[in-house]
Amino acid sequence: MPLRPVHEPRRDDCPWCGSKRLHTRLRAPDLRLRRPGTFVLDECQDCAHAFQNPRLTPEGLELYAAEENGPVDHARLRATARTMLRFGEPESWLDVGTGDAPFPAAARELFAYTAFDGTDPTPRAERARAAGRLDEAHVGQLTAPRILARLRGRYDVVSMLHHLEHVPDPRRELAAALTALRPGGHLLLEVPDPASAFARVLGKWWHSYDQPRHLQLIPPANLRSELERRGCEIVVTDRCAAHVPRDLAAATALYARRTRLPRAAGSLTAAAAALDHLLAPALRRTRFSNTCRIIARRP
Repeated sequence: MPLRPVHEPRRDDCPWCGSKRLHTRLRAPDLRLRRPGTFVLDECQDCAHAFQNPRLTPEGLELYAAEENGPVDHARLRATARTMLRFGEPESWLDVGTGDAPFPAAARELFAYTAFDGTDPTPRAERARAAGRLDEAHVGQLTAPRILARLRGRYDVVSMLHHLEHVPDPRRELAAALTALRPGGHLLLEVPDPASAFARVLGKWWHSYDQPRHLQLIPPANLRSELERRGCEIVVTDRCAAHVPRDLAAATALYARRTRLPRAAGSLTAAAAALDHLLAPALRRTRFSNTCRIIARRP
């Protein structure tokens, strides 16, 4: 039986707007797992959407997958959940791409009477349910008909935190999220900001590139336009509070791993992490902010 290809055919147009005005933004190896291959991010010169080209097939994504086992920033997740307090206590909340459900666990501290469900393509969601971090777990993609049919119109809040950069069709994911929302419900998004100055300064070492696992880098303006096209009201766009102070530490850790400096890696990464947090109050108000948060209300 022949092996299935790990790459789709290379495309000559932008998957977001269809423009053929593309240029190569990045060529990078797999810095995190050090598996073989070089991966390309092309960028559209018309809408600024960046995308992996050629893109990995589902088999390729499985080959290069990395389960997240790093430390969880519980305080930051709680702060993200706090942004929803202004909209009242939701009855039900769906976290898409929940993994081990660290975000629902943090949000539950603020929303004690909310039912938290989660979807994830791996069995981690079911393990999170067994551990009490989720009320319901759905193993698979939200866009899967068998899942979306069960979740249609059930939720007051749907969150997608650093999820859209991993999916092949972000528009389809947004449509599914709005389908799962009740009328008047809120969609909470966080995505890396491809216009962050850290992308230019750090190059391939910028953690949000994360090739080959990140298939897209979507400009927040494109997301806003898509949501407005679907009739949503954008109630929050925030690059300041959403900033994650980890760029220098992540780049240092990747470089140390790539150059095999295990003895120095710990101390260098700790120093870089301290610098990240020291600079964060100033950087989050500049183009160095690395994340954008969008909250949209379904009509």
